[in-house]
Amino acid sequence: MDGGTAAPGTTVDGMVAVVCGGVGAARFLRALATVHPMERTVGVVNTGDDTVLHGLAISPDLDTITYTLAGAIDPERGWGLTDETWRAMGALARYAAVRPLGSTAAPTWFNLGDQDLATHFYRTARLTEGATLTDVTAEIAAAWHVPQRLLPMTDHRVATMVTLIAEGDDGSGGGTGVTGREVTFQEYFVQLRHSVPVSALRFDGATEATASPAARAALADAAVVVIAPSNPLVSIGPVRALPGVDDLLAARRASVVAVSPIVGGAALKGPADRMMAELGHEPSVVGVARLYAPIASALVIDPVDAHLADAVAAEGIRPVVQPSVMADPVVAADLARATLAAAT
Repeated sequence: MDGGTAAPGTTVDGMVAVVCGGVGAARFLRALATVHPMERTVGVVNTGDDTVLHGLAISPDLDTITYTLAGAIDPERGWGLTDETWRAMGALARYAAVRPLGSTAAPTWFNLGDQDLATHFYRTARLTEGATLTDVTAEIAAAWHVPQRLLPMTDHRVATMVTLIAEGDDGSGGGTGVTGREVTFQEYFVQLRHSVPVSALRFDGATEATASPAARAALADAAVVVIAPSNPLVSIGPVRALPGVDDLLAARRASVVAVSPIVGGAALKGPADRMMAELGHEPSVVGVARLYAPIASALVIDPVDAHLADAVAAEGIRPVVQPSVMADPVVAADLARATLAAAT
Protein backbone atom coordinates (compact mmCIF):
# COMPACT_ATOMS: atom_id res chain seq x y z
CA MET A 1 0.00 0.00 0.00
CA ASP A 2 1.39 3.42 -0.97
CA GLY A 3 1.45 5.57 2.16
CA GLY A 4 1.91 8.72 0.13
CA THR A 5 -1.16 8.51 -2.04
CA ALA A 6 -4.73 8.71 -0.82
CA ALA A 7 -7.45 6.87 -2.71
CA PRO A 8 -9.82 8.95 -4.83
CA GLY A 9 -12.53 10.68 -2.88
CA THR A 10 -10.57 11.56 0.25
CA THR A 11 -11.69 14.93 1.59
CA VAL A 12 -8.98 15.84 4.09
CA ASP A 13 -5.68 17.46 3.14
CA GLY A 14 -4.19 17.63 6.62
CA MET A 15 -3.62 15.34 9.56
CA VAL A 16 -6.33 12.98 10.79
CA ALA A 17 -6.20 12.03 14.47
CA VAL A 18 -8.10 8.94 15.60
CA VAL A 19 -9.00 8.39 19.24
CA CYS A 20 -8.97 4.66 19.60
CA GLY A 21 -8.64 1.44 21.48
CA GLY A 22 -9.05 -2.22 20.67
CA VAL A 23 -10.01 -4.27 17.65
CA GLY A 24 -12.61 -1.89 16.17
CA ALA A 25 -10.16 0.99 16.16
CA ALA A 26 -7.43 -1.16 14.66
CA ARG A 27 -9.70 -2.16 11.79
CA PHE A 28 -10.81 1.42 11.24
CA LEU A 29 -7.19 2.63 11.09
CA ARG A 30 -6.44 -0.10 8.58
CA ALA A 31 -9.39 1.06 6.47
CA LEU A 32 -8.35 4.69 6.82
CA ALA A 33 -4.98 3.79 5.31
CA THR A 34 -6.75 3.00 2.03
CA VAL A 35 -8.28 6.49 1.68
CA HIS A 36 -5.85 8.81 3.48
CA PRO A 37 -2.04 9.00 3.46
CA MET A 38 -0.67 6.91 6.30
CA GLU A 39 2.02 9.43 7.17
CA ARG A 40 -0.77 11.96 7.81
CA THR A 41 -2.61 9.71 10.24
CA VAL A 42 -2.07 9.54 13.99
CA GLY A 43 -3.74 7.25 16.48
CA VAL A 44 -4.21 8.42 20.07
CA VAL A 45 -4.53 5.11 21.84
CA ASN A 46 -6.14 4.12 25.11
CA THR A 47 -3.70 2.82 27.73
CA GLY A 48 -6.20 2.42 30.57
CA ASP A 49 -6.16 -1.35 30.08
CA ASP A 50 -2.36 -1.59 30.26
CA THR A 51 -1.17 -4.07 32.85
CA VAL A 52 1.93 -5.64 34.36
CA LEU A 53 2.23 -9.44 34.39
CA HIS A 54 5.36 -11.54 34.95
CA GLY A 55 7.07 -8.20 35.57
CA LEU A 56 6.36 -7.19 31.97
CA ALA A 57 4.69 -3.97 30.83
CA ILE A 58 1.83 -4.97 28.53
CA SER A 59 -0.14 -2.50 26.38
CA PRO A 60 -2.91 -4.54 24.73
CA ASP A 61 -4.55 -1.77 22.67
CA LEU A 62 -1.25 -0.38 21.39
CA ASP A 63 -0.12 -3.86 20.41
CA THR A 64 -3.39 -4.89 18.75
CA ILE A 65 -3.31 -1.74 16.63
CA THR A 66 0.39 -2.13 15.78
CA TYR A 67 0.02 -5.77 14.77
CA THR A 68 -3.11 -5.04 12.72
CA LEU A 69 -1.49 -2.21 10.78
CA ALA A 70 1.58 -4.40 10.22
CA GLY A 71 -0.61 -7.11 8.72
CA ALA A 72 0.52 -9.53 11.43
CA ILE A 73 -2.61 -9.81 13.58
CA ASP A 74 -4.28 -13.18 14.00
CA PRO A 75 -7.36 -12.73 11.77
CA GLU A 76 -9.57 -15.16 13.70
CA ARG A 77 -8.94 -13.94 17.24
CA GLY A 78 -8.51 -10.28 16.30
CA TRP A 79 -5.63 -10.03 18.78
CA GLY A 80 -2.19 -11.57 19.06
CA LEU A 81 0.05 -12.58 16.21
CA THR A 82 -0.64 -14.92 13.34
CA ASP A 83 1.15 -18.29 13.44
CA GLU A 84 1.70 -17.77 17.17
CA THR A 85 2.90 -20.51 19.51
CA TRP A 86 2.23 -20.81 23.25
CA ARG A 87 5.07 -22.92 24.66
CA ALA A 88 6.04 -20.42 27.36
CA MET A 89 2.46 -20.25 28.67
CA GLY A 90 2.25 -24.03 28.63
CA ALA A 91 5.49 -24.34 30.56
CA LEU A 92 4.14 -22.08 33.32
CA ALA A 93 1.60 -24.74 34.24
CA ARG A 94 4.29 -26.85 35.92
CA TYR A 95 4.61 -24.21 38.65
CA ALA A 96 0.93 -24.16 39.61
CA ALA A 97 1.36 -26.99 42.12
CA VAL A 98 4.24 -25.31 43.96
CA ARG A 99 2.93 -21.75 43.98
CA PRO A 100 2.27 -20.67 47.59
CA LEU A 101 -1.25 -19.68 48.59
CA GLY A 102 -1.79 -15.99 47.87
CA SER A 103 1.08 -15.75 45.38
CA THR A 104 0.39 -14.12 42.03
CA ALA A 105 3.45 -15.66 40.37
CA ALA A 106 3.18 -17.29 36.98
CA PRO A 107 -0.44 -16.47 36.11
CA THR A 108 -1.76 -18.28 33.05
CA TRP A 109 -5.18 -16.62 32.67
CA PHE A 110 -3.72 -13.94 30.38
CA ASN A 111 -2.24 -15.64 27.33
CA LEU A 112 0.98 -14.23 25.96
CA GLY A 113 2.25 -15.85 22.80
CA ASP A 114 5.91 -16.68 22.35
CA GLN A 115 6.43 -14.06 19.62
CA ASP A 116 4.31 -11.50 21.45
CA LEU A 117 6.54 -11.84 24.53
CA ALA A 118 9.37 -10.21 22.59
CA THR A 119 7.36 -6.98 22.32
CA HIS A 120 6.77 -6.94 26.07
CA PHE A 121 10.41 -7.75 26.82
CA TYR A 122 11.47 -4.80 24.70
CA ARG A 123 8.89 -2.38 26.10
CA THR A 124 9.72 -3.29 29.70
CA ALA A 125 13.47 -2.93 29.21
CA ARG A 126 13.14 0.45 27.53
CA LEU A 127 10.77 1.80 30.17
CA THR A 128 13.18 0.58 32.85
CA GLU A 129 15.91 2.55 31.09
CA GLY A 130 13.81 5.69 31.48
CA ALA A 131 12.25 5.96 28.04
CA THR A 132 8.69 7.28 27.85
CA LEU A 133 5.87 5.07 26.62
CA THR A 134 5.52 7.50 23.69
CA ASP A 135 9.13 6.89 22.69
CA VAL A 136 8.89 3.13 23.09
CA THR A 137 5.64 2.96 21.11
CA ALA A 138 7.32 4.77 18.21
CA GLU A 139 10.22 2.34 18.32
CA ILE A 140 7.93 -0.69 18.32
CA ALA A 141 5.87 0.71 15.43
CA ALA A 142 9.07 1.33 13.46
CA ALA A 143 10.24 -2.23 14.10
CA TRP A 144 6.97 -3.46 12.60
CA HIS A 145 7.24 -0.99 9.66
CA VAL A 146 4.02 0.80 10.58
CA PRO A 147 4.00 4.24 8.92
CA GLN A 148 1.06 5.63 10.90
CA ARG A 149 2.09 7.47 14.04
CA LEU A 150 0.77 5.76 17.17
CA LEU A 151 0.67 7.68 20.43
CA PRO A 152 -0.27 6.43 23.88
CA MET A 153 -2.84 8.76 25.41
CA THR A 154 -0.46 9.47 28.31
CA ASP A 155 3.00 8.59 29.55
CA HIS A 156 1.60 8.25 33.06
CA ARG A 157 -0.08 5.26 34.66
CA VAL A 158 -3.86 5.22 34.28
CA ALA A 159 -5.71 2.02 35.19
CA THR A 160 -9.31 1.26 34.29
CA MET A 161 -10.92 -0.30 37.38
CA VAL A 162 -14.21 -2.18 37.20
CA THR A 163 -16.59 -2.69 40.12
CA LEU A 164 -18.45 -5.98 39.87
CA ILE A 165 -21.91 -7.10 40.89
CA ALA A 166 -22.01 -10.72 42.04
CA GLU A 167 -24.34 -13.02 40.13
CA GLY A 168 -27.80 -12.95 41.66
CA ASP A 169 -27.23 -9.59 43.31
CA ASP A 170 -29.35 -6.66 42.21
CA GLY A 171 -26.74 -4.19 43.44
CA SER A 172 -28.66 -3.28 46.60
CA GLY A 173 -26.53 -5.49 48.80
CA GLY A 174 -29.29 -8.03 49.27
CA GLY A 175 -27.83 -10.75 47.08
CA THR A 176 -25.92 -13.76 48.21
CA GLY A 177 -22.61 -12.81 46.64
CA VAL A 178 -20.13 -10.06 47.46
CA THR A 179 -20.93 -6.88 45.57
CA GLY A 180 -18.43 -4.08 45.22
CA ARG A 181 -15.30 -6.03 44.37
CA GLU A 182 -13.06 -3.87 42.20
CA VAL A 183 -10.79 -5.46 39.62
CA THR A 184 -8.56 -4.25 36.82
CA PHE A 185 -9.99 -4.14 33.35
CA GLN A 186 -7.93 -7.14 32.22
CA GLU A 187 -9.16 -9.22 35.15
CA TYR A 188 -12.73 -8.33 34.16
CA PHE A 189 -12.25 -8.71 30.41
CA VAL A 190 -9.90 -11.70 30.18
CA GLN A 191 -9.91 -13.60 33.46
CA LEU A 192 -13.65 -13.26 34.04
CA ARG A 193 -14.40 -13.20 30.28
CA HIS A 194 -16.48 -10.02 30.82
CA SER A 195 -19.29 -12.26 32.05
CA VAL A 196 -19.91 -10.53 35.39
CA PRO A 197 -22.22 -7.48 35.57
CA VAL A 198 -20.57 -4.19 36.53
CA SER A 199 -21.77 -1.33 38.70
CA ALA A 200 -19.04 1.28 38.25
CA LEU A 201 -15.94 2.29 36.33
CA ARG A 202 -13.02 4.26 37.69
CA PHE A 203 -9.93 5.50 35.88
CA ASP A 204 -7.32 5.32 38.61
CA GLY A 205 -4.62 7.95 38.19
CA ALA A 206 -6.41 9.87 35.44
CA THR A 207 -6.92 13.09 37.39
CA GLU A 208 -3.21 13.21 38.25
CA ALA A 209 -2.07 12.24 34.75
CA THR A 210 -1.85 14.43 31.69
CA ALA A 211 -2.26 13.65 28.04
CA SER A 212 1.18 13.20 26.51
CA PRO A 213 2.38 16.37 24.78
CA ALA A 214 2.32 14.59 21.41
CA ALA A 215 -1.19 13.25 21.95
CA ARG A 216 -2.51 16.64 23.04
CA ALA A 217 -0.90 18.33 20.03
CA ALA A 218 -2.41 15.74 17.69
CA LEU A 219 -5.90 16.27 19.07
CA ALA A 220 -5.51 20.05 18.92
CA ASP A 221 -3.85 20.42 15.53
CA ALA A 222 -5.32 17.68 13.33
CA ALA A 223 -7.61 18.77 10.53
CA VAL A 224 -10.11 16.13 11.63
CA VAL A 225 -10.50 14.08 14.81
CA VAL A 226 -12.26 10.73 14.53
CA ILE A 227 -13.53 8.79 17.52
CA ALA A 228 -13.14 5.21 16.37
CA PRO A 229 -15.80 2.50 16.74
CA SER A 230 -14.46 1.49 20.14
CA ASN A 231 -16.18 0.88 23.46
CA PRO A 232 -17.18 4.43 24.49
CA LEU A 233 -16.84 3.64 28.19
CA VAL A 234 -13.60 1.67 28.58
CA SER A 235 -11.72 2.40 25.34
CA ILE A 236 -12.60 6.07 24.74
CA GLY A 237 -13.55 6.89 28.34
CA PRO A 238 -9.99 6.76 29.72
CA VAL A 239 -8.78 9.20 27.06
CA ARG A 240 -11.62 11.59 27.87
CA ALA A 241 -10.89 11.27 31.59
CA LEU A 242 -7.51 12.96 31.18
CA PRO A 243 -7.70 16.58 32.32
CA GLY A 244 -8.47 18.99 29.49
CA VAL A 245 -9.14 16.42 26.74
CA ASP A 246 -12.92 16.88 26.68
CA ASP A 247 -12.50 20.67 26.75
CA LEU A 248 -10.08 20.45 23.83
CA LEU A 249 -12.45 18.30 21.77
CA ALA A 250 -15.49 20.39 22.66
CA ALA A 251 -13.68 23.52 21.50
CA ARG A 252 -13.20 22.01 18.05
CA ARG A 253 -16.41 19.97 18.02
CA ALA A 254 -17.32 20.90 14.41
CA SER A 255 -14.37 18.85 13.10
CA VAL A 256 -14.85 15.85 15.39
CA VAL A 257 -16.84 12.84 14.15
CA ALA A 258 -17.53 9.57 15.94
CA VAL A 259 -18.34 6.12 14.60
CA SER A 260 -20.83 4.13 16.64
CA PRO A 261 -19.58 0.76 17.91
CA ILE A 262 -23.20 -0.23 18.57
CA VAL A 263 -25.14 -1.59 15.59
CA GLY A 264 -28.73 -2.70 15.97
CA GLY A 265 -28.48 -2.41 19.74
CA ALA A 266 -25.49 -4.73 20.03
CA ALA A 267 -21.74 -4.39 20.15
CA LEU A 268 -19.93 -5.85 17.16
CA LYS A 269 -17.24 -7.18 19.51
CA GLY A 270 -16.82 -7.15 23.26
CA PRO A 271 -19.14 -6.08 26.09
CA ALA A 272 -19.90 -2.46 25.15
CA ASP A 273 -23.66 -2.98 24.89
CA ARG A 274 -23.92 -4.84 28.20
CA MET A 275 -21.65 -2.39 30.00
CA MET A 276 -23.67 0.55 28.75
CA ALA A 277 -26.91 -0.99 30.01
CA GLU A 278 -25.39 -1.99 33.35
CA LEU A 279 -24.01 1.50 33.91
CA GLY A 280 -27.25 3.30 33.07
CA HIS A 281 -26.71 4.19 29.42
CA GLU A 282 -29.05 3.25 26.61
CA PRO A 283 -27.32 0.47 24.61
CA SER A 284 -28.14 1.91 21.21
CA VAL A 285 -26.88 4.54 18.80
CA VAL A 286 -29.01 7.01 20.76
CA GLY A 287 -27.07 6.17 23.91
CA VAL A 288 -23.81 6.57 22.02
CA ALA A 289 -25.03 9.91 20.67
CA ARG A 290 -25.78 11.07 24.19
CA LEU A 291 -22.24 10.22 25.29
CA TYR A 292 -20.52 11.91 22.34
CA ALA A 293 -22.74 14.95 21.66
CA PRO A 294 -20.66 17.28 23.87
CA ILE A 295 -17.47 16.60 21.91
CA ALA A 296 -18.50 15.54 18.38
CA SER A 297 -20.70 17.14 15.74
CA ALA A 298 -21.53 13.96 13.79
CA LEU A 299 -22.10 10.30 14.52
CA VAL A 300 -21.82 7.60 11.86
CA ILE A 301 -24.52 4.97 12.28
CA ASP A 302 -25.25 1.81 10.31
CA PRO A 303 -28.34 1.62 8.05
CA VAL A 304 -29.74 -0.93 10.51
CA ASP A 305 -30.20 2.04 12.85
CA ALA A 306 -31.45 4.53 10.25
CA HIS A 307 -34.86 4.58 11.91
CA LEU A 308 -33.17 6.11 14.97
CA ALA A 309 -31.58 8.97 13.03
CA ASP A 310 -34.11 11.53 14.29
CA ALA A 311 -33.56 10.39 17.87
CA VAL A 312 -29.80 10.72 17.38
CA ALA A 313 -30.28 14.24 16.00
CA ALA A 314 -32.44 15.10 19.01
CA GLU A 315 -29.39 14.51 21.19
CA GLY A 316 -27.64 17.35 19.39
CA ILE A 317 -25.38 15.36 17.09
CA ARG A 318 -25.83 14.93 13.32
CA PRO A 319 -26.45 11.33 12.21
CA VAL A 320 -24.60 10.06 9.14
CA VAL A 321 -26.04 6.79 7.85
CA GLN A 322 -23.33 4.60 6.37
CA PRO A 323 -22.64 0.84 6.45
CA SER A 324 -20.27 0.48 9.37
CA VAL A 325 -19.72 -3.26 9.76
CA MET A 326 -16.26 -3.63 8.20
CA ALA A 327 -16.98 -7.04 6.70
CA ASP A 328 -14.80 -6.51 3.62
CA PRO A 329 -12.20 -3.98 2.44
CA VAL A 330 -14.62 -2.11 0.17
CA VAL A 331 -17.16 -1.50 2.94
CA ALA A 332 -14.36 -0.55 5.32
CA ALA A 333 -12.85 1.95 2.87
CA ASP A 334 -16.26 3.49 2.17
CA LEU A 335 -16.79 3.85 5.92
CA ALA A 336 -13.48 5.62 6.37
CA ARG A 337 -14.16 7.93 3.44
CA ALA A 338 -17.68 8.78 4.68
CA THR A 339 -16.38 9.42 8.18
CA LEU A 340 -13.83 11.93 6.92
CA ALA A 341 -16.46 13.60 4.76
CA ALA A 342 -18.77 13.95 7.78
CA ALA A 343 -16.24 16.13 9.54
CA THR A 344 -15.41 18.47 6.66
